[in-house]
Amino acid sequence: MTPVRTPAAGMLLIHGAWQGSWAWDAWLPELAARGWTVRAVDLPGNGANPSGDAGLEVSLQTYVGALTEALAGFDGPVVVVAHSGAGVPASQLAEALPERVACLVYVAGMMLPSGMGYAELVDASAADVPNAGGIAPYLQWSDEGAATIVPPEAALEIFLHDCPPEAARQAALKLTPQRESGRALVTTLSAERFGSVPRIYVEALRDRSVLLPLQRKMQALVPGAIVRSIDCGHVPQLARPAELAALVCDALAGIGIASSSSSSSSVTSVTSVTSVSVSSSASPVSTDSASASNRHSLSTGTSS
Repeated sequence: MTPVRTPAAGMLLIHGAWQGSWAWDAWLPELAARGWTVRAVDLPGNGANPSGDAGLEVSLQTYVGALTEALAGFDGPVVVVAHSGAGVPASQLAEALPERVACLVYVAGMMLPSGMGYAELVDASAADVPNAGGIAPYLQWSDEGAATIVPPEAALEIFLHDCPPEAARQAALKLTPQRESGRALVTTLSAERFGSVPRIYVEALRDRSVLLPLQRKMQALVPGAIVRSIDCGHVPQLARPAELAALVCDALAGIGIASSSSSSSSVTSVTSVTSVSVSSSASPVSTDSASASNRHSLSTGTSS
């Protein structure tokens, strides 16, 4: 049966740790060509809002507040695309405003159950997943001990190993210190709110940061996502932007979600948003095992 078409007002793109809205630059033209109105944001403490501002609060609440403000720029429900660590605030955003989120798309993202942080998952997996820590062993600490820094050579090895060389070099040099308060995040989610939002998980088969076994553990811990696979490392939006766009748009179409603005697409980067505190109280989402029927593999070539 052909799914009923549900128009989405656009896409909101959320970058991961140490990054900024620039992390989506290579992907934006691909989405615009497919008719999507797209907005990429800088989270508080990242991108154009650097963590060097000692008075800036960086927390799950300020992240969700900033994303809530970004959603206000759309005139209807939005597809929220979250890369890597952005999966955590994206999940909490869906809990806070499920009626505003048409679908959650995790790109090698941290799709964690209520009450679990990513460090807890890594610690629980260390015995059976070699190098489960990903970038962690390479991180350097800021002088005051409040932020971590990714050395460019480590970024090239762990994050960007299969991206075009010059683009990878530029991306590695753009990474900025990340407040640890913006990484040590734990959600409070409910089946009634977060669980009502459709989810797509794009697993990166050659990821050296969020390793594939950890991606699949998260799929099992938070079942129900439609799973697609892309044969590349941690940054598909730079390594394989066209393939990622086709994969995501096809997956959205498969559940009846399409852009409501196909004739007038636009791209916006939001480099400054006012943080608004958003809180929620909810019961945890069930963490039953995922159904294997949700996994559909789409290989998009080989990774260098």
